[in-house]
Amino acid sequence: MSDPVSAAGRARTAEGDHGDLTPGSPDEEVDPDSGSTGAGGGRPHWHDLPQGFQVQLDLSSVIGRDRRHLLGGSPMSMLTLSERAVSMFDDDGRLVVCDEASATIARRLLTTQLGRPRPMFGPDADSVSVVVPVRDNQQGIDRLLASLRGVARVIVVDDGSAEPVRVPPPAVSAQCPPVEVIRFQTSRGPAAARNAGAAATTSEFVAFLDSDVVPEHDWLAKMLAHFSDERVALVAPRIRPMSVDGGPTLRYEALKSSLDMGRVEAAVVPGTPVAYVPSAAMIVRHSVFDELGGFDEDMYVAEDVDLCWRLHGVGAVMRYEPVATVTHDHRGRLVSAFGRRRFYGTGAALLAGRHDRTGAPLVLNSALAVLLAGLFSGTRAGLAAAVFAAVFILRQLRTRMTDLPHSARIAAALTARSVGFGVLQMASALCRSYWPLSLLLALLSKRFRLILAAAALCDGIVEWVRIEILDPDPVPRLGPVLFVAYKRMDDLAYGAGLWQGAIAHRSATALVPVLRTRAEARDTATRRPVGRPRRS
Repeated sequence: MSDPVSAAGRARTAEGDHGDLTPGSPDEEVDPDSGSTGAGGGRPHWHDLPQGFQVQLDLSSVIGRDRRHLLGGSPMSMLTLSERAVSMFDDDGRLVVCDEASATIARRLLTTQLGRPRPMFGPDADSVSVVVPVRDNQQGIDRLLASLRGVARVIVVDDGSAEPVRVPPPAVSAQCPPVEVIRFQTSRGPAAARNAGAAATTSEFVAFLDSDVVPEHDWLAKMLAHFSDERVALVAPRIRPMSVDGGPTLRYEALKSSLDMGRVEAAVVPGTPVAYVPSAAMIVRHSVFDELGGFDEDMYVAEDVDLCWRLHGVGAVMRYEPVATVTHDHRGRLVSAFGRRRFYGTGAALLAGRHDRTGAPLVLNSALAVLLAGLFSGTRAGLAAAVFAAVFILRQLRTRMTDLPHSARIAAALTARSVGFGVLQMASALCRSYWPLSLLLALLSKRFRLILAAAALCDGIVEWVRIEILDPDPVPRLGPVLFVAYKRMDDLAYGAGLWQGAIAHRSATALVPVLRTRAEARDTATRRPVGRPRRS
């Protein structure tokens, strides 16, 4: 399953709300001798990072030639490194963990997403069992099993297929893993199927693969390396289209599949561009998965988002690794593809009942909310309020960046980005999560009709430029007119599901926007870190 969280919501904190920076002011110095753990209570030995583990500094976050000041990450953070900390990096910005001091800096960079993990080694593939939930997809099972090599075993869970799933006879090649089938007489849902498969194995790691995916070469090794960090509980690959040859629906799916989290590696953190990863392909640390109780079997949709957010809630680290890829057999029919989008939208109400405001479709700080309300009002008074709010954001950022080199220029740039991403977030919300209300207002107000038309066009064109023009991946293009038309249908389908779920559960929580306080913005992960309990 995928995408019960609006696209605007996924990206909101990373780039749409620079008025609230974490973890504090730029004069907060990170010194390896201070013993600071950053976020994550306690002080485990070497921060659970093995000797030889490497972290690559995000050079785009560096301000000044001395590399002491860092501004970036998601959510955005400002850090100042001590001179000793700076000396630990090589000329390319690479840090190698060799003692507790270097581990302190490495963990802080990983926590703030100002650094990217570069593990040198990881567990072997034979420590992994693969669990495949399936219902009425024999062709997909045959295709997937033919691609699996090197793992300990494969457990196929037949979730009540009309015709029982068949697996090949015992492998004639030593490379083929043993396959076991667990069959449910009636469908119990994908969450129950995955849990049953995981319960049937004692391997250290469990890879969940849906029957309509095929892993590409070396996918497992690229993901397993991340587990050398003992706080990592989940790693997911990028999901790419199995085929791009087809009609416009299949081409749109290839460009904007809800399963594809993009080409940029990231930590999986609610409220950031990668707020969750789909369970169509992921690897979990078995002990942590068991400790958490696995997938919620009461959820037939959004169970993967729920799992990611519960893992985040206990301090586990999750990584999205796009270098590792699996391909997915996308839906090529319009009704089927957007029917799935509507189904995903219904999951937002389930998530709201379990995680309250975490998946809100619109999250803003108060100043940005005033600015956007003024802009979208289309009135002179509203425009004046927007200008006042923009000046307030600029002054707030300028004050907090006093000690940074070129602070005035940086504050101005961040203010412009904040306003720009805020406008795009609002435009997306009007056309996606709130389109029933937008349609009603458009029928009542000519001014709002013009605003909504501009928002729909702006949101679609910006997304087209981002995906078709700026994305280097060689996939067939749709062109601006067809892409915008499909984007609008996509949003209508998701929004319909969102409202359907809210009505069915008699709760508007999934629809309510959130005004975030500065204290909430600075509330970085202070939860108990999940280590690596030994399995008995």
